[in-house]
Amino acid sequence: MALAHNFLLLCSVFLFISCATISQTSFRPKALLLPVSKDAATLQYVTNINQRTPLVPVKLTVHLGGETLWVDCEKGFTSSTFKPARCGSAQCSLATADACSGLNFCGQSVGNPIIRTSTHGDIGQDVVTLQSTDGSNPGKVVKVPNFSFTCGATLLLQRKIRSLLSSSTSSDENGVIIFGDGPYVIRPGFDVSKSLTYTPLFINPVSTAGAFSLGDKSFEYFIGVKSVNVNGKAIPLNKTLLSIDSNGIGGTKISTVDAYTFLETSIYNAVVSAFVNGMPTVKRVSSVAPFGACFDSRDIFTTRIGYAVPWIDLVLQSQNVKFSVTGANSMVRVSDNVLCLGFVDGGVNPRTSIVVVGYQLENNLLQFDLASSRLGFSPSLIVEYRTNCGNFNFTSN
Repeated sequence: MALAHNFLLLCSVFLFISCATISQTSFRPKALLLPVSKDAATLQYVTNINQRTPLVPVKLTVHLGGETLWVDCEKGFTSSTFKPARCGSAQCSLATADACSGLNFCGQSVGNPIIRTSTHGDIGQDVVTLQSTDGSNPGKVVKVPNFSFTCGATLLLQRKIRSLLSSSTSSDENGVIIFGDGPYVIRPGFDVSKSLTYTPLFINPVSTAGAFSLGDKSFEYFIGVKSVNVNGKAIPLNKTLLSIDSNGIGGTKISTVDAYTFLETSIYNAVVSAFVNGMPTVKRVSSVAPFGACFDSRDIFTTRIGYAVPWIDLVLQSQNVKFSVTGANSMVRVSDNVLCLGFVDGGVNPRTSIVVVGYQLENNLLQFDLASSRLGFSPSLIVEYRTNCGNFNFTSN
């Protein structure tokens, strides 16, 4: 079986929507939004946009670290408003095109990071509509007449459905992607933007894409983790793994490609050891793939803010700036009586030492401020506000 999800790559989408909407519509929205749901079979985050003329819904997989939005133009793509980008045009330059076809259309490499397959596609423009918001309530639907994207190939969408756990489920509540400024109000009336803590975003000097040219930089979002705390105490680790070297190896990035956070083997082992030692009365049980540390859930208390287990902190530029993973985001229930620590051994010598993904990001507000090259992040909405990302208002004023 195959999932026909195209890819929404937030890096370029954020920049382009902001410019195109303001310049080509009389209505000037404060922000635009996309509801996001979690696919139960793949644990990928998906959304929908309306594209083309006539408008049709297009399902997209959310990928934070990509260079461009791409859709399958080989299968069933019909639109009276599609315009290919001509070589040498401003559109080709903005999209950092890397080739020019015999028909004088520019193109670029596109890839599916899940199956690690890349190909080449033409760059084009078409109509897209998106919902606007004032940060609290939905507003008018905004039409963007010349939205840039890349035509991918059908082969990039052919992947087997995989379930990491046989009991895999997903929430019925939608999360949200917002393009634009705050406020970011979650019912029953909390403006989460007021609780953001900020840390710098870093550029990896070497591309982490599946296909790239020599000298290309990465489009993914890297942050400067300095140490890792478990239960309030720093764990021993090789801190050179936390920095990006001249070959682009190491460091910490934020991603939506995988379901659970990956840690380089020595970091993973140190985290598991400290985590287990922090729960001396909890029985450890046989591992359940892909997890390496699982426990008897009957020994773990459940509280209003998740499971009562040691917190895991990614310490950033100071001990006062930490991204904390609480029991609500660290433990995964795999059966009635088994809970597993939702971190995965990323192996020895991985490309990136720490990849913070999916499950550990849920019910946290992340603000990617590209103009200031910084990441804003909230405390867990469950811990701080006793609410979750599904409580954003999508439907009424």
